[in-house]
Amino acid sequence: MNTRSTKTSVTFVNPFSLPGYVGVLPAGEYEVLVEEELLQGLSFEAWRRTSTFLTVRGRGNRAGRTELRAISDRDLKAALNRDAGMADITHKSGAAVTPQERGQ
Repeated sequence: MNTRSTKTSVTFVNPFSLPGYVGVLPAGEYEVLVEEELLQGLSFEAWRRTSTFLTVRGRGNRAGRTELRAISDRDLKAALNRDAGMADITHKSGAAVTPQERGQ
């Protein structure tokens, strides 16, 4: 069976957590690895996602280590939506407004 892997990156503006994992991950850019397999026997090319991983780089005494955390596409999208929602709330509250934007 033919397989393919695709790497993309996502950015979290705020610290976040993932279902099934203890602890909070820091804001930042993370690499996402998606693995898919070719569906056989169709008259057109179609791929099915078999796994999704979030690459987490170690910090502190774990610096230099990289961990691939299995995550569902739904959980990843939910974490990104929560992050976007928190960013909207922060922006609307004025907490991130600079003095130039306030007309000074």
